[in-house]
Amino acid sequence: MAEGTIKRMTNKGFGFIENGTGTDMFFHSSSVEGATYEELSEGERVSYTVGQGPKGPRAENVRRI
Repeated sequence: MAEGTIKRMTNKGFGFIENGTGTDMFFHSSSVEGATYEELSEGERVSYTVGQGPKGPRAENVRRI
């Protein structure tokens, strides 16, 4: 699984994970596991798998580390 830091969260149910490669990874609240989207916070470390969404790569199976 890949790891990163939550860079930004919106009140619309999605956010972005900084993955250390200079490209931010989109994630949707429905992809969060083991916690609710609202329990996550910016700056928190997470692990995830890379999936494919309609607009390109996205993080799936997002979990706190």
